[in-house]
Amino acid sequence: MDVSFLGGPRPQRGIGVVAPFDFALDRELWRWVPDDVSLHLTRTPFVPVEVSLDLARLVSEHETLGNAVRALNAVAPEVVAYACTSGSFVGGVAGERAMCEAMTRAGAVPSVTTSGALLEALGELGARRIALVTPYTISVTQSLEEYLAEAGITVTGRASLGLTSHIWKVPYREVVEMARGSVRDSTEALFISCTNLPTYDVIPQLEAELRIPVISANQVTMWAALRHLGTRAVGPYQALLDESARPRRRGPVLPERNQQEGWA
Repeated sequence: MDVSFLGGPRPQRGIGVVAPFDFALDRELWRWVPDDVSLHLTRTPFVPVEVSLDLARLVSEHETLGNAVRALNAVAPEVVAYACTSGSFVGGVAGERAMCEAMTRAGAVPSVTTSGALLEALGELGARRIALVTPYTISVTQSLEEYLAEAGITVTGRASLGLTSHIWKVPYREVVEMARGSVRDSTEALFISCTNLPTYDVIPQLEAELRIPVISANQVTMWAALRHLGTRAVGPYQALLDESARPRRRGPVLPERNQQEGWA
């Protein structure tokens, strides 16, 4: 059968993605990606450690990153994204930059990480006071706050689940409940952490309800990587992706609680 009339396939542009071995939300990443861009995923080697600061350090070792990026080189991505929040904030701001440098050396292409993309997104939104939703234990959540504080970001409130495994199974309703409980009157944006926590469909709902920008780990990762390609992430009514969706003013939410500035 003559199929020459079909032409194609269309040229594709590629984003290489390095994810932890337990990453389960490949499909969610794809939802932010336009049709002419492909994601090429690889995972770090398995280690028998639960989600913790120890695991974050193990899945972000430079040797591990270099091996993963060299495997991706075979399909010639134009940018490489490290899709793990804790793995990219555990070493602080300097550690995140060093990770990008290590990946770029291995792949000779620009590199981004989830935590670096978070700071870039907050800068885009002009947000310096944020609420946090995490699935983590207290120690991992505190490490995220330390990373943000180093970058000049104040956490006004937080909610966390204390999970050490199976984070991808958390239902949307729990994410929404945590978001509602973390936001205060002074909050300028909400960040939902962890690339293994599902968020795509709750972002528009929460932005409409809370009247502040809501960003998530997978969203900022894809947004930053696609910006390197000179294209835009796709998503319905998400403030980070569409300036017209950014609220000009917000209505009342929960009363301000002074103790939310710290853990005491």
